[in-house]
Amino acid sequence: MSIFSSINISASGLNSERTRMDTISKNIANANTTRTSAGTPYRRQLAVFQEDGDVSFDSILSKAKESTESSGGVKITGIVEDQSEFKLVYDPGHPDAREDGYVEMPNVDIVREMVDMITATRAYEANLTSINTAKSMAMKAIDIGK
Repeated sequence: MSIFSSINISASGLNSERTRMDTISKNIANANTTRTSAGTPYRRQLAVFQEDGDVSFDSILSKAKESTESSGGVKITGIVEDQSEFKLVYDPGHPDAREDGYVEMPNVDIVREMVDMITATRAYEANLTSINTAKSMAMKAIDIGK
């Protein structure tokens, strides 16, 4: 494992967390969208993370024997919709109200989105700190060689 592989792994984390933040921002922006192109309220979306690369012990051992390259990191495999129920709000004057006066609102909970945004921000900062630490280690190694 080289210093660049740790930076690449952290960079994959930065990219994935950025995508997660984009998804959360989209959820917050559509928290009151009652009509989409499909004719239903907006459904909350979630980013699905997956470990990047083959992580079996045999593959890691064979890669370690053959080269200094390492796999790892994380990737986004997709954006999925949360299939939980829509919230019902009584508002008979709303243009999308049903005959009984209730309006189906998106299944977006702003508090949950804010908590997810905070955890995504912390994960992004942790990956950034990892990159800075790897960079600092490389600079110290160069200073030793002088």
